[in-house]
Amino acid sequence: MTLLITHHDALKHENPPGHPEQVARLRRILDALEGMPLDRQEAVEATDAHLLRCHPQAYLDRIAGAVPEEGWSQLDADTFLSPGTWRAARLGAGAAVQAVDAVLSGAAPNAFVVMRPPGHHAERETPMGFCTLGNVAIAARHALESHGLSRIGIVDFDVHHGNGTQDLLWDEARVLFYSTHQMPLWPGSGAPSETGASGNICNIPLAPASDGAAFRDAMRDRILPGLDAFAPDLLLISAGFDAHRDDPLAQLNWETDDYVWATEKLCDVADRHCGGRVVSCLEGGYDLDALARSVAAHVDVLRRRGDE
Repeated sequence: MTLLITHHDALKHENPPGHPEQVARLRRILDALEGMPLDRQEAVEATDAHLLRCHPQAYLDRIAGAVPEEGWSQLDADTFLSPGTWRAARLGAGAAVQAVDAVLSGAAPNAFVVMRPPGHHAERETPMGFCTLGNVAIAARHALESHGLSRIGIVDFDVHHGNGTQDLLWDEARVLFYSTHQMPLWPGSGAPSETGASGNICNIPLAPASDGAAFRDAMRDRILPGLDAFAPDLLLISAGFDAHRDDPLAQLNWETDDYVWATEKLCDVADRHCGGRVVSCLEGGYDLDALARSVAAHVDVLRRRGDE
């Protein structure tokens, strides 16, 4: 049965009124997943040892020290800390590690992590884009170092470039990272020329106003063949749902069916190479209705494939 990991303390990360990364995102997702047959578990905080594989101690101390006793402190134009943020962030990273442990041990066929804040913009020493810890990169490092895996594939289909994951895994030849994202768009990185130290970074920009057909072409032509050639031992997904046509922060025109199709194809890759082992972690998605529908569709594919 597909593992769903979350924690009520993710609701205690609060952004200022009007901020798109709002508490309601988590509530709407959990409502949409209510009644779906899933193995539900509470997240456990990441340890310092987990976090230090991607972020130095000075960075962790700086973020922890900036957490306010009330209200908000601001790290950049978009990234805020509230009194509950640091615990929520550590739970998010811990949930990704926990999901890897469960899937690699055989306790679950696959897993979805429903936590906030998101993680794929957090660089080694720079919080940004609503993110403070690089959850998926931390999970990848854990799989490599604690479980001895040799090859991990990561696919990030959030509408924004996964600059943090790229930064944290730039030198890691054992990880093949694909990011599809709108360009031009914040954060301005993600050009095809950014290939990593070992050619392990593959950026696939998509033009504003393009639809799911362009994404599916990129998957068929680049991502799926590349993953097949790499033959990963584990597949991680940075699952952002802000490329949906209803999302307010970007200009791609995907439909919910595009997320269903992509999830099916990625599960096919996992079936061929790593016994179906997939860990997916929530990233963006800011129209609440589109987010809830798309997440439910994504998780339903994981659930069906995990039960086969």
